[in-house]
Amino acid sequence: MFYTMYFDRAHISDEALLTFYKTLLYPRLVEEKMLLLLRQGKITKWFSGIGQEAIAVGATLALEADEWILPLHRNLGVFTARQMPLQRLFHQWQGSSLGYSKGRERSFHFGSRAHHICGMISHLGPQLSVADGIALAHKLNAEQKVSLVFTGEGGTSEGEFHEALNVASVWGLPVIFLIENNGYGLSTPVSEQYHCEQLVQRAAGYGMRGMRINGNNLLEVYHAVKEAKGYALQEQQPVLIEAMTFRMRGHEEASGTKYIPPALLEEWAKEDPVKHFESFLQYLHLLDDERINTIREAIRQEIDRDITTALAEPAMPVSIAEELNDIYAPAPPPVAASAPVTEKRFINAISDGLRQAMEQHPNLVLMGQDIAEYGGAFKITEGFTAQFGKERVRNTPLCESAIVGAGLGLSIMGYKSMIEMQFADFVTCGFNQIVNNLAKIYYRWGQHADVVIRLPAGAGVGAGPFHSQSNEAWFTHVPGLKVVYPSTPEDAKGLLLAAFADPNPVLYFEHKALYRSISGPVPDSYYTTEIGKARVVQEGDEICIITYGSGVHWALEYVQQHPELSVYILDLRTLLPLDYDAIRIAVAATGKVLVLHEDSLTGGLGGEIAAWIAQHCFQMLDAPVIRCAGLDTPVPFAAGLEKNFLAKTRLHRDVQQLVDY
Repeated sequence: MFYTMYFDRAHISDEALLTFYKTLLYPRLVEEKMLLLLRQGKITKWFSGIGQEAIAVGATLALEADEWILPLHRNLGVFTARQMPLQRLFHQWQGSSLGYSKGRERSFHFGSRAHHICGMISHLGPQLSVADGIALAHKLNAEQKVSLVFTGEGGTSEGEFHEALNVASVWGLPVIFLIENNGYGLSTPVSEQYHCEQLVQRAAGYGMRGMRINGNNLLEVYHAVKEAKGYALQEQQPVLIEAMTFRMRGHEEASGTKYIPPALLEEWAKEDPVKHFESFLQYLHLLDDERINTIREAIRQEIDRDITTALAEPAMPVSIAEELNDIYAPAPPPVAASAPVTEKRFINAISDGLRQAMEQHPNLVLMGQDIAEYGGAFKITEGFTAQFGKERVRNTPLCESAIVGAGLGLSIMGYKSMIEMQFADFVTCGFNQIVNNLAKIYYRWGQHADVVIRLPAGAGVGAGPFHSQSNEAWFTHVPGLKVVYPSTPEDAKGLLLAAFADPNPVLYFEHKALYRSISGPVPDSYYTTEIGKARVVQEGDEICIITYGSGVHWALEYVQQHPELSVYILDLRTLLPLDYDAIRIAVAATGKVLVLHEDSLTGGLGGEIAAWIAQHCFQMLDAPVIRCAGLDTPVPFAAGLEKNFLAKTRLHRDVQQLVDY
């Protein structure tokens, strides 16, 4: 579909129109320079937005400077319209440590709090949900602001598109979802991407307003986003905009455009947004050929100066210490407990900690399925809605990924959030957000992901393969996450409160079988148990059992049944980062080590611990490190099968193997 462009200037002044022109022209000329430098080998990759600049520029000009935008590969105009210095942008594209992500990301996979831009990840869909969280924060703050998030027509095929739009509609969030429909997802044409006539038709399915616009018409984009913003704020509802455009170059330069019919490229070349806007300003006698040449030459000289300066700056040396230090944001020191102490069940300690966290952090929002009036599947949040209100204790649709993304969006706005997975098994539906967005964002551009995810985990309750998994090891492999797994009521409360105090993403595993079977003394006061520190349960000098969660209670029960053995028991409590100093001390105390966990043997955390001990404590060992773990099968339902699955049934055999060595 091709357009005869009509430009509605409305009440835009002559001076503003000229500013719009320069803002539109600047990214085009920057791109032309980048394509030249790409051929010269001075940058290694480029995603071209030539022909699409009007969408990024028009949308950005329509918003206030402090309204968050979440752009994509081809939205250079967002960054330049927000006046990000070209020198530093060029360092980013070079992979220089002087760029916004210190060389850790390429092209536009970065953000800047100063410019209210949230960096994308390559998976495209997840940023849609982050925009929901930002808009939720605006709503909670009663601010007249929107968030605007870009996606491509290809991105609308991802599940996160559905989840994000559904959450925004159900919660009444002022989000503008902007689809750049440029005809192709890499080489896949729209005919193979979706079957509806127009993507904007999907808006009706979510009960939201939809708009379809000419994405190559700068003023049409500008007015549409202005209108969408006004509607979103007045109605407290999201808006879906489909902006029609075309990708004139390859998905990235190396992929080329051979799959595009030449006639189609020729037709869309006639829709060039820069040329059309120039013609409009010439019609208004605001530009002529001479002034166009003067403006273009001035911008080119400015670009050349910035690039020349950037190229002259020396590269910074690589620092392993800096790389490792930038994995986590600094966490506050632990807070000591004070009297009195009350005997509490494991589940009540969690509920108590959660309630105190809500009191300690007025910016904490709880989200999860059925957690409001119902109180959650295990009744941990029962009564919370009456005390803290539905704004802070939020039932969610069935969409784990979108809610994790919304938690990140809240964090960007200075909030804390907790997402309750009804069962740890369901975290698979939010896996991408956790391992690629939450875990990496601080390392990438220094943005906190102040999110706690609670995961009721573990077997022993007859719940079968989809409600019984111990899946903590999936996440201990991911730098940037913290993973805790308490075994006592005191630690259940203390580690939960520490997780909320920590500005990093924390996965908090709570074993369902311990909820009502384990009790212990718990301080009534607010306190935190330091994340990253193991606990010596008891000392011994014959063998050492390193464990966590339910394994701690299996070890204690075994020791009670075998008083003839002197057993050192170490409760890891934190699985990422591990307390290697405590592990070394435990190994040195006995020379014989058994690593015990409920998770399946292969790929379980015990393998990592055993490997570390073999590498760093080999001379202390008097026997091979033994791993005692769950079977390499799904968790079965029948009581006999489940008992056989659990490592507890093999604990005596494995201990005796160590004793006899």
